[in-house]
Amino acid sequence: MIPVILSGGSGSRLWPLSRKQFPKQFLALTGERTMFQETLQRLVFEGMQNPVVVCNQDHRFIVKEQLEALGLATQALLLEPFGRNTAPAIALAAMKLIAEGRDELLLVLPADHVLADHEAFRRSLELARKAAEGGELVLFGIPADRPETGYGYIKCDLAASGLPDGVNRVLQFVEKPDVERAKRFVESGDYFWNSGMFMFRASRFLEELQAHDPDIYDNCLLTLERSQGGTEEMKIDPASFACCPDNSVDYAVMEKTRHACVVPLSAGWSDVGCWASIWEVHDKDERGNVVKGDVLLHDSHNCLVHGNGKLVAVLGLEDVVVVETKDATMVAHRDRVQDVKKLVKSLDDQARPETQNHCQVYRPWGSYDSVDMGGRFQVKRITVKPGASLSLQMHHHRAEHWIVVSGTAQVTCNEKTFLLTENQSTYIPVGAVHRLANPGKIALELIEVQSGSYLGEDDIERLEDVYGRTAEASRIVG
Repeated sequence: MIPVILSGGSGSRLWPLSRKQFPKQFLALTGERTMFQETLQRLVFEGMQNPVVVCNQDHRFIVKEQLEALGLATQALLLEPFGRNTAPAIALAAMKLIAEGRDELLLVLPADHVLADHEAFRRSLELARKAAEGGELVLFGIPADRPETGYGYIKCDLAASGLPDGVNRVLQFVEKPDVERAKRFVESGDYFWNSGMFMFRASRFLEELQAHDPDIYDNCLLTLERSQGGTEEMKIDPASFACCPDNSVDYAVMEKTRHACVVPLSAGWSDVGCWASIWEVHDKDERGNVVKGDVLLHDSHNCLVHGNGKLVAVLGLEDVVVVETKDATMVAHRDRVQDVKKLVKSLDDQARPETQNHCQVYRPWGSYDSVDMGGRFQVKRITVKPGASLSLQMHHHRAEHWIVVSGTAQVTCNEKTFLLTENQSTYIPVGAVHRLANPGKIALELIEVQSGSYLGEDDIERLEDVYGRTAEASRIVG
């Protein structure tokens, strides 16, 4: 069995913690590990192969770093230039495996779900395996135990024959209902929540996709043919992929096929889709509050307060969510957090940077943190990992001053290469060809002061790069 991990979402409802360039699946929102890492970790057992991961190409270094931290590897990394929903993502993974002569069972999982009971998860996998080996397309359904309006529902025939015991035939998919309909669904006992987790054989999924949504099938075949890369990493061709319909696997296949069935999954599942979900999955104090960071609460109940450095004080509030980051603070009623994505859209319409990146931006060589900026200057704190280096580059409109705070810097500036240690500094003139590297065994920390007429991150000409980014867009800085 091959897990196919879908890691393409932006997690806009978890803004301001989740940003497009560092979305929720790469954050430690529910424990010590990130949700992506938790998803990978629960798949480490006998009979489960290394995963195929489908992610945005901007996130590939984050994916690789978080895999490396667990000592795990993928058997393939599919890099999307932009999102086209779940049906094309799964299709490309299945087609790639079929092209390599492999037709195993695929376990399709989002990268950002929580499952508390791993043993129950494995029992459901074994039941799903029996159905999938018989040619069924299996969807894992969460027993609907409360009238939740934020999930899609699946109506099942609990008495259907011809399936393994415990597996139910799908009768109907229902979009997110209102409260009254949701109550009726729960009372009937015939409905499950749609978890977005699936199991099927690669060839069976592609047969059903070709029958029910041939546009996606044909476009994905062409995209695979024109994509670049080997068996371990593939950059999906953007021109072909742009023509592919944007459609979910539910709409493209599962709602149309006669071979959809549901395996119940009672394993403490949550899609952690909004701040209310974060509140639900965490332990609470005696007043129902969930807090993280430097937080002071007084006479407040059932609140979620997430601090990120500053003291956050909350007085006399109930059912409120407060999330503080370096560059943004969001306050919302807990019943309205599904609408946070509307705030994000408003910010995007204004071209605000707060939806794209945090002040601290991660790169394959380390990270940088924006400290201060004005009309003709910008100050950053740069961290370079041991043995890592930035690209050999030049700027046309700005000069840079580098001051080493800790560690050792190897600096290339035009024809000179030299070392700097703590409290030493150097100047990089406008137009100088330069590179920063860390030859040491500890992290390099330095302060960079940029000055000039234009300080945009696209003022970079990359000449050499150990991460293969010289042909990429100039928006990738460093």
